[in-house]
Amino acid sequence: MSKKVVINISKLVREHQITLRELSRLSDVRHAALSELSNGKRENINFSHIERIADALNITDIRNIIDLIETNDD
Repeated sequence: MSKKVVINISKLVREHQITLRELSRLSDVRHAALSELSNGKRENINFSHIERIADALNITDIRNIIDLIETNDD
C-alpha cells in the first residue's frame, strides 16, 4: 500500500453548488489547473492555489480540500 494526496475539487464545487469555471473566477486559479487537480492529472500542488481556493470558499480547515488516501500498488 502507498499513499496519495487527493484534492477534492469535484466535491467542493458540488457542495458549494458552483461550476469549476466559477471557482476559477472566484479563486483566480486557472480553469485548466483546477481541472487537472480535479481529475488527478496534476503532479505538483501549488500551495497558493490551495490558499486561494480556501479563501474563495471560506474554508478554514485544509482537510476539507486535501485528503491522504491509501492506494494499491498494482
